Amino acid sequence: MRTVLVVAIIFALLYAGACWFLHARQRALIYYGGTTTVEAARTDFELKRPDATLRGWVLNPQAGRPILYFGGNAERIELNRDAFLRLFPGRTVYLVSYRGYGASEGEPSQPSLVGDAVALYDHVKARHAGQAISVIGASLGSGVASQLAARRPLERLALITPFDSMVGAARAHYPLFPVDWLLEERYESDKALSTFRRPVLVLHGGRDDIVPEANTLRLVSSLPERPTVVRLAEAGHNDIDAHPQFSVALAAFMR
Repeated sequence: MRTVLVVAIIFALLYAGACWFLHARQRALIYYGGTTTVEAARTDFELKRPDATLRGWVLNPQAGRPILYFGGNAERIELNRDAFLRLFPGRTVYLVSYRGYGASEGEPSQPSLVGDAVALYDHVKARHAGQAISVIGASLGSGVASQLAARRPLERLALITPFDSMVGAARAHYPLFPVDWLLEERYESDKALSTFRRPVLVLHGGRDDIVPEANTLRLVSSLPERPTVVRLAEAGHNDIDAHPQFSVALAAFMR
């Protein structure tokens, strides 16, 4: 009996330690900006924030009808430039790296990324006075884009491989841990979009092993108005843009 008690205590201590690790290191486990680093000289856009300078690229800067793009985790957003020039001719597209990503300064967190998204929106709104702004958010960026949609008016919102919340997606990957209690980086897109009534496009893959399809469908069902949903049955999380239907659907939605 004593042996069983000792084993139970050891297990409880190990489990508590694992929970502490997940809580304490959650931002390091969520954000992978280190693989996206580029030199500041390679960018052509800067946005000064009180505690950091954000950098990125602007396509067709004089065109107008702006689109903001919020990329996925560990995504080199600059690799979208050629594709976006083809998909969105005659429109200005802003690709700005999250803090701690690309050539942007600072450390990422949900409050800082959402605050940066709002600041970028306000900057673009002033730069393109009187013009509506559309937003594209991919994976992690879908969470940022959804939070922005709750704070600023958007013309259109395209969500690529989105989740209902970071907590919901984390449950699928860490089923043995109380992620509802552990996660501070929650990105509750379902709540953020609960009153959003502008056109929404949801693009997701049938073989997504990062954001379970069930989480995407929960987000879809939570929206107050039916979005346009495009399911690419053979697509995974990181190769969805390689499927021809992806570009066709995204370009058509933004036209």
